[in-house]
This record gives sequence, structure tokens and C-alpha cells, in this order.
Amino acid sequence: MAKIKQIICISLLLLTFSANAQNLRLGAERLDAYLPLIENKKVGVVGNQTSMIGNTHLVDSLLSLRIDVVKVFSPEHGFRGKADAGAKVENGTDSKTGLPIISLYGKNKKPYPKQLEGIDVLLFDIQDVGARFYTYISTLHYIMEAAAENNIKVIILDRPNPNSHYVDGPIRDKGFESFVGMHPIPIVHGMTIGEYAKMVNGEHWIYENCNLTIIEMENYSRDMAYYLPVKPSPNLPNSRAINLYPSLCLFEGTTISIGRGTEYPFQHFGAPYLESNYSFTPKSGAGSKYPKHENKTCFGTDLRFQENYLTAINLNWIIEAYKQCDEKENFFNNFFDKLAGTDKLRKQIIAEKTQKEIKESWQEGLEEFKEIRGKHLIY
Repeated sequence: MAKIKQIICISLLLLTFSANAQNLRLGAERLDAYLPLIENKKVGVVGNQTSMIGNTHLVDSLLSLRIDVVKVFSPEHGFRGKADAGAKVENGTDSKTGLPIISLYGKNKKPYPKQLEGIDVLLFDIQDVGARFYTYISTLHYIMEAAAENNIKVIILDRPNPNSHYVDGPIRDKGFESFVGMHPIPIVHGMTIGEYAKMVNGEHWIYENCNLTIIEMENYSRDMAYYLPVKPSPNLPNSRAINLYPSLCLFEGTTISIGRGTEYPFQHFGAPYLESNYSFTPKSGAGSKYPKHENKTCFGTDLRFQENYLTAINLNWIIEAYKQCDEKENFFNNFFDKLAGTDKLRKQIIAEKTQKEIKESWQEGLEEFKEIRGKHLIY
């Protein structure tokens, strides 16, 4: 134990993570808080490429401290975060550590009891971006549910939400449950992953509450700027894309490209039929093998150099794009209602409602959600 404490002190002094320069200590960095909880335990890590302590992956750090990590569970995009959105991710072996990797995307979204055999505790450390349709919170739900059913403790290593500065969007309606809409929350929920886990337990969104411990961040406030040091997924390469994501992801349910297959995904949008002086051409490549409108010139809007970051969902972009579409019956696809969590938004756009009118229809649901949310906030 004395040796472990010495290693902890040294590692904390050597951390180069930019967040520490702001006196912010992430949950993963607080080794002193969670190592005693996992010593002499068989540990399963739920993580991906964002699960970092400084420049070292959480799994590598734990193994160097002689923690018995026996298995890794990875969400959408895989353990190293290179798979396309929606791509099938296979089980495998981590080439660096030799640990077995269980994919939690595709048919196997929830760990089977056999996959959890021999595990005493699940350590969850994944960077979220605060949107309902970003599937890491869906993976969190299934991890907590499986852990409760198999009497396994869950420890969340909390990280900031880069979109924590606002709450907005329609509440997901009953009948629209999916992997991109597990819970009755708005598109932008404004919670950290730890706070969200508290809400999953507290609102009984799983049949039986799981044994949950949250390793809280230190010196964190919801209004502080936080720039992710690692891409949370292949098509969210920077803070601009992350900020625009809750608004632009709705385009995934339409004929509009949001720039997958370009150098600037989620920082511009367009289609061959839009009228604009700005254009881009999606190409097949890493992180986007089959982009929408592949090899076709798309005309649209460049959002890379906006002066201000969004503090609310922007609907005007999708409303205007719909107006410009000649074949309006083909503008929306079946995915749009899943992303919106309701069919009301699609119908409102078709009925030519303004952004103000649409957002007014959200207010009652948002106020109710904020009351529920308030019970589970940590920071």
C-alpha cells in the first residue's frame, strides 16, 4: 500500500493534462479516492480512447499499479475510438495489453452475465458530450442495469460535460425509445456523466438500482470552459464540432450532409441541391467509409468561424434547408424522429412553424425536466 501511495503522488505531480493547469482534477486523476475501492478486486474497465490520466490510458495506469484488470468493455466507435458511427464493432483483444475487449455496440449493447463472470467492480470512464443521442449514456444505462442484476459495483470516474452550459430541446416522448433516446430527457441535458448516472438510479430508469459510487471532480464548476484533449469520437475533432453537434446531428435524419467524409465534420452542412457560394465534397475515409453524398459537391453553410459558441439549439438551419428542398417528401428519413425523440418536431417543420414557435412548445417539458435534474446535480 505504501508503494502504491508513492506511485500515486509521483504520477499526480507529473500529469501534463491541461485541465490540471486550471486546478481541475478529473475523477480519473483522483487515484487516491478510488484505488482503495478496487485493490484486491477483479476489475472490468468500461472505457475508450478518452479514458486517459494525463498522457497515459487508464487501463495502462491501473496495470502499472498492479490492479487486476481482467476485461475491457468498449462502447460505440470501439476501445481505441476509430470505428465509424453506427459501424459494427467486434469483440477482440487489446494489442497493447492482451486484455479481452467486449464490444457494447451492435446486438450486444448490454453485457451478458457470462461476460461479467469473475468481475467484482466495473470502472466506467468515458468522456460524454451532453447530448441525448450521443450513445455513451445509453451504454452507461446498460452497464448499470447489468451490474445491478449481477451484484457488481459500478464506479464512475466523472468528467466535465463540454455542453453543460445549457439545457434545450424536445423531451423524448413515449414510444420513441431507442439507443439514441433511452430516457425522457431533452436533446441537451446539461449534466456530467456522474450526475447522469445518479439520475438513472434516482429516477428508477433501471429495474433495480445499481451499487453506484461516483468519484467526483475537484475544482469543477458547470460554467467553466473545458476543451477536450482527446476526440470523443472520430467525427467530433474539436470544441467547435462538439458545440455544434446537438444542433447539427438532427441533419443526420435528413438528406443534408454535416460534413462526414471531410476535414470538418459537424462544422458545416450542405447538399447538392442547396444554393450557396460555399461548397465541400464528402470523400470516403477513416471514420467515415460511406459518407452521405459521397464524391458529390455539396453547397451549404460554413460554421467553422462563428464568433460565438451556441448556448441553445439552432433550428433555423434545418428549417431553411427544408424550405430549399424541392422534393420535400424525401427530406426526412426514418432516423429523424428517433434523433428528435418525437415526431412533433418533424411535423412542426413541415407545417412551417418558426424556431420561436417550436421552442415555445418545449418549455413546459423543459421546466419539468429541470426540476428532476436539480435533484441529481453534484456541482
